[in-house]
Amino acid sequence: MTFFQMTKTVIKNLFSRPATLMYPAKPAKKTNLTRGHVSIKPEGCITCRSCQRKCPTQAICVEVKEKTWQIDQMRCVVCSACVEVCPTKCLTMETQYRPAMTARGGLDKYAVAGPKKKEPVAADGTKPVEKKE
Repeated sequence: MTFFQMTKTVIKNLFSRPATLMYPAKPAKKTNLTRGHVSIKPEGCITCRSCQRKCPTQAICVEVKEKTWQIDQMRCVVCSACVEVCPTKCLTMETQYRPAMTARGGLDKYAVAGPKKKEPVAADGTKPVEKKE
């Protein structure tokens, strides 16, 4: 009995189209929900480290003193947790896939703006005037 079931499956697969796409010849479908890789706008980063704390694989490293933001693309699982938690929305999830790597690497390091310095404000809400000597 199983022989006939197997024969039926073989004949069906011989005369049907493949279930998968021929990827190099036909590009994969991309939607707004497609996750390609994480990108950053360095001028918007305030080095709060919330993305580093939220990353399940510790692929992101933020150095506050050096004002750098680094991601290891080989560790990143493209879960989008860092993008969701970023308070300034400087991290985005791109829909384009990164090219394949043949050697160990994938470290992307960016110099970021860092936290904004707060200007002193008087009790009545105005900026104090600097005294010149």
